[in-house]
Amino acid sequence: MAEEGSNWVVMVTGRSPTNIAVIKYWGKRDEGLILPINDSISLTLDPIHLSATTTVAVSPSFSRDRMWLNGKEIPLSGERYQKCLREIRKRANEVSDEKQGIKIKKEDWERLHLHISSYNNFPTAAGLASSAAGFACFVYTLAKLMNVKDDLGQISSIARQGSGSACRSLYGGFVKWAMGNNADGSDSLAIQLADETHWTDLVVIIAVVSSKQKETSSTSGMRETVQTSALINHRAETVVPARVLKMEEAIKNRDFTSFAKLACTDSNQFHAVCLDTSPPIFYMNDTSHRIINLVEKWNHSEGTPQVAYTFDAGPNAVLISPNRKTAALLLQRLLFQFPPNQDTDLSSFVVGDKSILQDAGVTSMKDIETLEPPTECKDKVPYQKFMGDVSYFICTRVGSGPKVLTDETLALLDPITGLPK
Repeated sequence: MAEEGSNWVVMVTGRSPTNIAVIKYWGKRDEGLILPINDSISLTLDPIHLSATTTVAVSPSFSRDRMWLNGKEIPLSGERYQKCLREIRKRANEVSDEKQGIKIKKEDWERLHLHISSYNNFPTAAGLASSAAGFACFVYTLAKLMNVKDDLGQISSIARQGSGSACRSLYGGFVKWAMGNNADGSDSLAIQLADETHWTDLVVIIAVVSSKQKETSSTSGMRETVQTSALINHRAETVVPARVLKMEEAIKNRDFTSFAKLACTDSNQFHAVCLDTSPPIFYMNDTSHRIINLVEKWNHSEGTPQVAYTFDAGPNAVLISPNRKTAALLLQRLLFQFPPNQDTDLSSFVVGDKSILQDAGVTSMKDIETLEPPTECKDKVPYQKFMGDVSYFICTRVGSGPKVLTDETLALLDPITGLPK
C-alpha cells in the first residue's frame, strides 16, 4: 500500500434505483438476517427519477468510518450498516489506482477507514422504498470500491441484510426476491425475471400523498403483524406462492390484465393484513382510498383493467398504466380530482417524465381548471375535487439497475479531503 502518511483518496460513486413491489414482502422469519416469510416481485423504477447516489472513499488519513445522508452526518454504528460493511470487507480484493500510483492490498481493507455520502432524490421513509435504494447503493458502491468479485445475486444477499427490499434494487426491470430455505440466508437473494427492455410500454405515475416519515416503520410493523395477525400465515404459505407464479407468467407474457388484477389484489391484501395486526397499522389515508376508488371506478366502467395500483408501507400511490395513451388519460383524471393548490407551479407539481403532460393536453394550470369530469362519473353524484391533497406526481417508467457514475462532478465527496462537497 502507499505510504501511511500520505493523503491520497480513492473514491467510487454509484447510483441505484428504487423498486416497487407488486407482490409484497411483509414479515420476517429471521429478523437478524432479514429473511422473509414469502417470495416477492417488484418493478425497478427509472433511476433518473427515483434513485440513491452514493460516493464511498478510502484514505489512510481517515481516522474512522463516517457517513452522511442527504448532507447530514449519521452514525454508522447501526447493526445493519455494520453487517453490510463486514460482509463486503470480507470479500474485498486488491485494488490498484494507476493514476495516483496506489495499490491497496486485500489485507489492508480491514484497517483502512471509509467516508460514505449518500443522497436520495425522493422522500426518505415515506413509503417509497428509500431504504431499498439507499442500502442497494451502499453495498453496490462499496463492492465496486473494494473490487468484490461476487455476482449481483450474491451482492443482493448482502444488501438484503441492510434492508430486505434493497436486494431487489440490484437489478433493473422485473425482479423476484426468492425467500430461500437455508438457515444462513445464503439462498435468499434477488433474481432478475426480465430486464428493463422486456416491457417498455408500461408507464408509472406515483401520487406523493405525503413525504412525511411514516408513523410505524416497516421493521416494527412487520414484527407486530407476524406476532399478532391471524391472516399473515395463510397469506405467506398459501396465497402468495400461487400469486408469485401467476405474476411471473403475466410479466413473461406482458399480460397487463392479469398483471393489474394481481398487483391490486395483493396490495389490498397486504394492507388488510396490516389492519389485522394488533394494534392495527394504518399506512394509507383518505386520499389513498380516493385514488383506489378513482381507479376501480374507471376499471369497472371499461370492463377490463386500465390501470394497476399498489401501495407499499405508506399512503403514496404507485399507478401503472399499460401504455402512454392510458397514462395520459389517468393523469387527466388525477389532475381533475386532485388539483394543486393555486399557488403551486405546474413544473413542481408534475415531475419526472413531464412529456406525459403534453399527451394529457395539459401545459398550464389553466388547463387543469378546464379539465372535464371523467366519463364514468358523468350524470351521477357530482364529482368532488380535493385540492392540495396530493403533494405532487412523479411520472416514470421501468428502469435499469445500479451503475458506477464516472463523471467526477457527480461525486458527493471532495476528491482531496474526502469530506462532503
